[in-house]
Amino acid sequence: QLQFVENGGGLVQRGGSLRLSCVGSEPIYSIKDIGWYRQAPGKERELVARISLRNVPQYSESVKGRFTISKDSPKKTIYLQMDSLTSDDAGAYYCNWVPASAPWGPGTRVTVSE
Repeated sequence: QLQFVENGGGLVQRGGSLRLSCVGSEPIYSIKDIGWYRQAPGKERELVARISLRNVPQYSESVKGRFTISKDSPKKTIYLQMDSLTSDDAGAYYCNWVPASAPWGPGTRVTVSE
């Protein structure tokens, strides 16, 4: 069964940057759109960035201009470059198909300090 494993989270100061990565157990990124989801404490999980089969990215308004999604299909990996981080960006980040249909991975936690 396909599994995603996310990495790269951590503690960063406001205004700082992090690069998240997500590796799939199977090289099937050419089949569906894939995206990064964020779940802030006490809130529902939301899609913040997605990348299409043709490598066209889309972003939620809250991260547009600050986050960059990319993928390396041969490496079965997608990335999320996050710049100019604020406390609103804190939470657990997950990758999954869009719409999400695979089991959720462990996620990677991002904490932003003031």
